[in-house]
Amino acid sequence: MRTTELVTCPRSAFDWLGPAGVRAVVIRWLRLVAADAELAPYLIGLDRPRLAGRLTAQLASALGGPASGGGGGRAAGGAWRRLGLTDEQHWRVLDYLAAVLCGLGLPVDTIVAAQRAVAGEAHA
Repeated sequence: MRTTELVTCPRSAFDWLGPAGVRAVVIRWLRLVAADAELAPYLIGLDRPRLAGRLTAQLASALGGPASGGGGGRAAGGAWRRLGLTDEQHWRVLDYLAAVLCGLGLPVDTIVAAQRAVAGEAHA
């Protein structure tokens, strides 16, 4: 009898999602933030496409993708911080990111790494 071994190829979450998938994560994430009655007012008048671009670049890098592409080299967490969010509100923003990534079935360590990258290591 012949045994078959399962061979796996280690792939990053970015490889699995691809650029379009990461953009979709960010869009869904921003929709959750915008639907939050307490957080939504902070998005009024904000250049959301620019924020989405920065978040997409930061998240792509955190998930194993390229480190460039619209992020401007600055941590996206600063974008949230400049809005004047409280620590609790900032945690909620990160929780929404975790919810979207968890819904995709990504491992917990990948989700935590993504939160840390987006937070600029400050809060996750």
